[in-house]
Amino acid sequence: MNPVVGLDVSKGESQIQAFLEKGKPHRKSFSIPHTIEGLDCLVEYLEEIRGFTGIRPPVVLESTGHFHIPVVQYLEERDYLLIIVNPLVSYRAKSSNLRKVKTDVIDAYHLCELYYKEELEPYKKRGIQLLNLRNLTRQHENITELHVQAKLQFQSLLDQVFPEYKGVFGSLYSVVSLLTLKEYPSSEDILRVDEKELSDKIAELCKSRSRAWAKEKATELKEAAERNPIQKTLYQSHILSMNMYIHMLLQYKEHLSKLAAEIDALAKEVEEYELIKSIPGIGEKIAATIISEIGEIERFSHPKKLVAFAGIDPSVFESGKFRATINRITKRGSSRLRQALFMAVKCAIRDCRKKKITNEVIPRNKRLRAFYDKKRDEGKPYKVAVIACVNKLLRWIFAILTSKEAFQDID
Repeated sequence: MNPVVGLDVSKGESQIQAFLEKGKPHRKSFSIPHTIEGLDCLVEYLEEIRGFTGIRPPVVLESTGHFHIPVVQYLEERDYLLIIVNPLVSYRAKSSNLRKVKTDVIDAYHLCELYYKEELEPYKKRGIQLLNLRNLTRQHENITELHVQAKLQFQSLLDQVFPEYKGVFGSLYSVVSLLTLKEYPSSEDILRVDEKELSDKIAELCKSRSRAWAKEKATELKEAAERNPIQKTLYQSHILSMNMYIHMLLQYKEHLSKLAAEIDALAKEVEEYELIKSIPGIGEKIAATIISEIGEIERFSHPKKLVAFAGIDPSVFESGKFRATINRITKRGSSRLRQALFMAVKCAIRDCRKKKITNEVIPRNKRLRAFYDKKRDEGKPYKVAVIACVNKLLRWIFAILTSKEAFQDID
């Protein structure tokens, strides 16, 4: 016999269907909640299948974002063989049926059928260290996006209250700039206080700078307030909203700083992190993102599989005598990994400095820049050349991680 159990996982519960062998379902499908009692019931059912067949059945389920994580962790601790299927694969298998039926019961049934039709690879458990690093880098990316949106909203409000404030401080979003604006949100507030009081407040908010600098900024603030086109703020709602956004921006800055420190500390404990950083053009944050998204390199038996995982493999369309000439990348892999690789390539091929004697421009990564120039000389458009470089870079990463040797650039 060749038993299998299919799990259609949804939020908080799973639908279960078992096959004793191909074409021979076992009992009626049923659902369990993702609780201790429910998962214990699942294990009892798996042991029941084992009693019938003498074989411990593998469990097939779809990757569902985070809904399947409690089930996977529970079964992993009990050493069950798991097969986590890409939703695109299972969807394609379901679409082969002429009948258009979509229920959890049918989906669990189809997962069992898929097990007998396809050669599915077992799920390989990932290390906790790399998963922690992946969670931190993803959280950093999410908060960065929120930070950018908050900046845009803040600038919009500032344009309606105090547009001349921009340019007074070196960075509009520095801590001293935001705290000063929180204390004096409009030109009225600044004109109401004398310059010495304003200077003392700035010096108190930024103790790392000199009194002369604080006095200079106070003078500039006074001048900005005098030439500000909005001398009287009519809408107090703008002031209230601006204070709220200042508080948010300061919080985001603090959170991002803590996350960056945690990522850096955790990444330094990973051997592969230093290997990835040996490639010119790849900095600390990009290296942490790349290694956390790839995970253990042993999961990929060939560089083509890693390329497909990143979604940068070309799509192919052929039918009869027709051969498509424009083949875009599939973009079916990890979008975060793909984005980090594109950023790494752009940094690597960029000119970084000049030799003092010959005034020669030196690219960050000579080998990748030479490859990029070659593609451009062949007439390839910019994006095509960059994608080719991303493909090349990912193959280098595969070679570096499998050989455990640092990158060697051209002298």
